[in-house]
Amino acid sequence: MGPDLSPARIRADADVLRTRRAAWDVLVIGGGITGVGVALDAASRGLSVALVEAHDLGFGTSRWSSKLVHGGLRYLASARVQIAWESAHERHHLMTTIAPHLISPMAQLVPHHAAAADDDWRDRLSVTAGSALVGAGFAVGDLLRRSAGTPSSTLASPSRVGPGEVLAACPTVTAEGLRGGWLAYDGQLIDDARLVVAVARTAAAHGALILPRHRAQEVTGRGARITDTRDGTTFSVSARAVINATGVWAATVDDSIAMRPSRGTHLVIDAAAMGNPTAALTVPVRGSRSRFVFALPAQLGRVYVGLTDVEAPGPIPDVARGTEDEIDHILDTINQTLIRPLTRADVRGTFAGLRPLLDQEPRGRRRSTAEASRDHTVSVNSDGVITVVGGKLTTYRMMARDAVDAAVRLRSLAAYPCVTDAIPLVGARGPAQTGRVLPASLVARYGAEAARVVEQATVSSPLSPIAPGIDVTRAEIEFAVTCEGALDTDDVLHRRTRIGLVDADAEAARPAITHIVDQAGAAFAG
Repeated sequence: MGPDLSPARIRADADVLRTRRAAWDVLVIGGGITGVGVALDAASRGLSVALVEAHDLGFGTSRWSSKLVHGGLRYLASARVQIAWESAHERHHLMTTIAPHLISPMAQLVPHHAAAADDDWRDRLSVTAGSALVGAGFAVGDLLRRSAGTPSSTLASPSRVGPGEVLAACPTVTAEGLRGGWLAYDGQLIDDARLVVAVARTAAAHGALILPRHRAQEVTGRGARITDTRDGTTFSVSARAVINATGVWAATVDDSIAMRPSRGTHLVIDAAAMGNPTAALTVPVRGSRSRFVFALPAQLGRVYVGLTDVEAPGPIPDVARGTEDEIDHILDTINQTLIRPLTRADVRGTFAGLRPLLDQEPRGRRRSTAEASRDHTVSVNSDGVITVVGGKLTTYRMMARDAVDAAVRLRSLAAYPCVTDAIPLVGARGPAQTGRVLPASLVARYGAEAARVVEQATVSSPLSPIAPGIDVTRAEIEFAVTCEGALDTDDVLHRRTRIGLVDADAEAARPAITHIVDQAGAAFAG
């Protein structure tokens, strides 16, 4: 089977799910990065797999990350060596084999400013010690890189840089008192939602059914009642193993799970407002050894500035929203190092995600969510539902592996060992261009599939931008529908592209996207 999630394939797979009498080996609930990772892991082991997602692929937390595939450096500050080690090794697999086309080395810069002239000796000592601690942390992070086998040609070793190099990389850093800084490298995704889609399509190529707009209810360890949200029809699906990979919604499927979500908020800034930085400016949060605010250069001429880590109690919203206090906190922290402070007028958009943290501590002795464990957990409830929760984007493959291992043990499934550390995602292998010059932005988003995106396009002016000033081409919009499972305009705006992160961009692009979506959908319907 191929990797394309065309409208015709989604309809055909929906018919199979509805009419199949035999039990699936694995039914996966949830189409975020963990769920699609589980589908790929199980399908690549020779198991029959169906994945259902109530909304769209990457609808929840998976699209609201910092877009980093990072080596877990911040976890070293709180002595969480195991998760830092795991993160470094999973980053290695992602950057060298699984998705090198979607991940680039990102320079991470921590400026070092001298203490102010009127500071007392304690403040001066704190500034000096802080810089030394950053350097030591980067050195340990580099040891993790080497232990994972990641070559320096992929991620260079950290170094001390002078004031001129700091200002060249981050031009709006204040030069007053600037002594230089520390420069290290980590992995940066072109887009987290695109990673989800790539994993889902790779799972489909291994035979998994990937079905958005299918809500699971009445979930047991042997199946679920499924509702096709497009037409309201309901039917039963049986499975030998059921894996709950719904993230922050895990407790709605398995009420034995207690969640303690925390919210991470980012601001979207025009890159020009920060002098078009080429490195991620990294500023420690006052009073914390492991929290930072990052200004991350991103696609579409933006910088993402974040992030927060605050309690998010109450009902889980479909789309989380940052608070005014969080916006102020981010601006106040990043402005400590800027010659021209960012203001609310510079904020073009915001986005926030909820971390799927387990509630594992007594209320009277709870740590802050920033200190709560990022380890993942696989559990089986009394009804036999397997739930995988916690973790983080970088370690999704390990989470998926452990969940499928649990299913294999619980139900005695005949399965091959896990091989996902050696499976390249669609677009990871092959020439990105064949006989024509393609936009660098398109190649960054599609890798080896970039030429195909254009060559199979039927829209007029396939390489023209979808709207002025937005470097997403018309061909990419059509490809989202014909090959990537997008079913409507919002799927394209918010999860196959990130145009929707800025409301004004979404408004400008919506008419043209809607026209192409309708045309592509009609062609398949015909």
